[in-house]
Amino acid sequence: MPIGVKVTLRKKNMYEFLDKLINLALPKTRDFQGVPASFDGRGNYNLGLKEITIFPEVEYEINQRMFGVNVTICTTARTNEHGVELLKEFGMPFRKHS
Repeated sequence: MPIGVKVTLRKKNMYEFLDKLINLALPKTRDFQGVPASFDGRGNYNLGLKEITIFPEVEYEINQRMFGVNVTICTTARTNEHGVELLKEFGMPFRKHS
């Protein structure tokens, strides 16, 4: 029984996913007030989402089990501060008090 999936996106697919995450999916999150600045110390970002149904392509039936997703964004930044600045340029809506 499969319990997880790992997918790596690069180039055009990665940019399209990031755009959709920032501009469509995250704003659909209930009571959204920004995402935490959860970096790994080397400029890479992790974000856990409780519901994958915030993405428009995901169909959901009422009796279906809800799944979450973890998104890891590996950047070229070498520090958390540079990672924050890089993702802010893409429009990542970080919380004010992260």
